Amino acid sequence: MSNREKIQIFITGGTFDKSYDYINGVLYFKETHLPEMLKRSRCQLNIDFKTLMMMDSLEMGDNEIEQIIEACKNCTSNKIIITHGTDTITKTAKALAKAELKDKTILLTGAMIPYAFGSSSDGFFNLGCALAYAQTLSPEVYITMQGQYFLWNGVKKNKALGLFEEV
Repeated sequence: MSNREKIQIFITGGTFDKSYDYINGVLYFKETHLPEMLKRSRCQLNIDFKTLMMMDSLEMGDNEIEQIIEACKNCTSNKIIITHGTDTITKTAKALAKAELKDKTILLTGAMIPYAFGSSSDGFFNLGCALAYAQTLSPEVYITMQGQYFLWNGVKKNKALGLFEEV
């Protein structure tokens, strides 16, 4: 595969990568689950991944968003997936769109339930959708959750229903 066909995944944490401390009953970050997810899925795509940070998106500030933007700017691949917390995913998507990263297809995705929770997590499905959409959508910034993709400025998180929907 050529470099243009490679998919770059940037990991930022979020519920997607949280683990559960059974003793203390709290969620925490240990390490990304992405390599295990790709191995379990038997993924045959040319993927590179890099952990930018491991944090809850509610704790993410302007410096972290700038770090994500810079990583995308410096990325040689034109297909980028960012795993991200769902609470501020639209804020980061807006910042990426304003950064005018031309000729790049950028998908942000996350999970409502941690991957570490097993079959009840939506993370595995959302990652699979992001990988498929990265190969098929035209250059722009998107958010993909629950099998759907949305333009960065056409989506909101419905906290009452626990899903993403068009605005």
